[in-house]
Amino acid sequence: MQQQLMGVLPFLLVLVAFYFFLIRPQQKRQKERMRMLNSIKKGDKVVTIGGLHGSIVDLNDERVTLKVSDNTRLVFERSAINSVNNEENASSADVEEKKEKADNK
Repeated sequence: MQQQLMGVLPFLLVLVAFYFFLIRPQQKRQKERMRMLNSIKKGDKVVTIGGLHGSIVDLNDERVTLKVSDNTRLVFERSAINSVNNEENASSADVEEKKEKADNK
């Protein structure tokens, strides 16, 4: 019985390691992405997965309309949004950067 347990133990340890190093972080990123996609609203400045910058002028459950220039509006799937670049996000990033610089001095 103990030999069987010793034979299965390395396999179980590998499974636990896979969970904590691969599966769990991926689930956290996926939840954060879904939270970000659900919280976008009109006026938000976003970047698509293709690198296109624009501001949201219309959105529904499936699609987002971005204003890229004065005369150009493009329609994307909501899942094509890579990041939201609001002034709030930029200012908090600036504050964190200043804290890091102060800590390094």
